[in-house]
Parts: sequence; C-alpha cells; structure tokens
Amino acid sequence: MVTGDYLETAIAISREAGIITDHDLASNEDGYLCMTGQQFREIVGGIVTKFDPETNKRIDCVGNKRAFREVTKKLKVLARSTPQDKYLIVTGLKDEGNVVAVTGDGTNDAPALNKADVGFAMGLAGTDVAKNASDIVLTNDNFCSVLIAIKYGRNIYDGVRKFL
Repeated sequence: MVTGDYLETAIAISREAGIITDHDLASNEDGYLCMTGQQFREIVGGIVTKFDPETNKRIDCVGNKRAFREVTKKLKVLARSTPQDKYLIVTGLKDEGNVVAVTGDGTNDAPALNKADVGFAMGLAGTDVAKNASDIVLTNDNFCSVLIAIKYGRNIYDGVRKFL
C-alpha cells in the first residue's frame, strides 16, 4: 500500500484491510515493513537516469538495486509518499521482472499510472491527466471494481488463447 497518509494512519488502515497483522508488526526488526517515502528513497538511492546507447534513450532505474530488493521483500506499507516515490517503486518492481498495477486519481499519480503494466484511474474523482495516463478507468470509483476487471480480463485472455 503506497499512500500519502501519515504513517500511523496508513498502519491503521492496512491492519483493518488485512495487509499487515499484529504478528507482522511484532516481528519487524529491520523496520522495512512500514516506512515513509523519505526513508524508502534514502535507503534505495532514489531514481537515477542513465543513458542507454543501444536505444539512444534515457532510462530511469533505482539507485541501489540491492537495497531495493532487500526492502521490497518485506515492505507492505509506504506512507507519506510523494509522486516520485510511487514512480520509484513501480520502476524498481518492473526492473525486477514483476507485473505492476497502480491505482490513482490525481495528476500526481500520472507518472506511476503510465509506467505501470496496468494503470487504474478513478472515473468520477479522477483528473483527466490520470484518466489519460491509465489503461483502465473505473467509472464508479469503487476499488472492488478492480477485482471484477481482473476477472473479466482473465476470462477474455483465456478465450483468446483457446481460440488461437
């Protein structure tokens, strides 16, 4: 869970949502379970832009990939995060070969929505920038609609595979 909320609020919400448990909090020796965006940026070295001579383009990557892998193995809640933190975590996860989905509703979410494999924007409360940067617009702003979209997407994918 990546949020702009205060750490204490984010922990309370994540406990209520079942993202973390009391056992998780008790066994959090290294402090990587729940952290702020600033702590995360400092540990993983932020975003570094490099030049790729093969494609003749600039690419963004994580400053310290080893630290990123170590932190993201345990990280479940990232609080007080900035748009750059969201983009950083999406970039790092994709570089590690993960499939990444992002939800957002604001202009500041656009870079992460665009970088993700699948971006979900909120249709009612979302800005036009977020909607244009995303792949799927949830017309009812209900996060549970993501589950329905995944279900239908898998059904369509399976149907196309069977046909081919």
